[in-house]
Amino acid sequence: MYDLAALENWFSNSISSKLHAGQLHFSASTGSTNDDAVAAARDGAPHGSVFLADEQLAGRGRGDHTWHSAAGEGLYVSVVLRPSLLPEHLPVVPLAAGLAAANAILMASQLNVDLRWPNDLLIGDRKTGGILVESKTEGGDVLFVVVGIGINVHQRSFDPGLSTAATSLDLESSRRISRQTLLIALLESLQSETWGLHDSAVVATIPARVALASTWLWNRRVEVHGPQACVGVTRGLDSNGFLRVQTAQGVVTVQTGGIRAAEKS
Repeated sequence: MYDLAALENWFSNSISSKLHAGQLHFSASTGSTNDDAVAAARDGAPHGSVFLADEQLAGRGRGDHTWHSAAGEGLYVSVVLRPSLLPEHLPVVPLAAGLAAANAILMASQLNVDLRWPNDLLIGDRKTGGILVESKTEGGDVLFVVVGIGINVHQRSFDPGLSTAATSLDLESSRRISRQTLLIALLESLQSETWGLHDSAVVATIPARVALASTWLWNRRVEVHGPQACVGVTRGLDSNGFLRVQTAQGVVTVQTGGIRAAEKS
């Protein structure tokens, strides 16, 4: 279980108060931390409000996929952001969150994470986490962004029917990783990665930084799932953070969807 008193003290005294000017909202059990955060953001929750749960009963991933969120086993957290962000820069937010999550996992467990575009956290070929970003825009302004992150920490077994085999930080590190330490590292890293999103020059560096943290973005034969379904070889990200895939018909710039390793022909 989380030490909530220690977390509240950290919130009060953290040098990261720019991100955490909101409040910590903890639920022993909830449907989805992202649903909680989006509802609160619509009601005016301030920048930096954090929604944390020990268990999710209806955890969600990208594309309405479910995210199994057993009590006490993983990190399930969503953060409300109100950045001075241009709407056209919204696609880089999941990428920045991926960089933050990878850094937090490294700090908490000494494990290296591979980022699979657009929002999967892998260790080797197994998935250990995912990111779900939701936002609201109005009149050309970004009113809020909710960054939801789920990370498998203590899990020892997984549904064999998952599209990507799963793992956890405990399994990969052969020791018990502190969710509290991981949470604090994640919030610190998320602040570091999002503080400059108002600056087009900072945004422009994110695709290249993700490419350095991922084995999936260059010369990987992949299947693209979603409205732009295709099969081809990855050719990096464009300046918007969209994935370029070389297919037999030409280069496809994939704006939405997900990728998996393509079966060998």
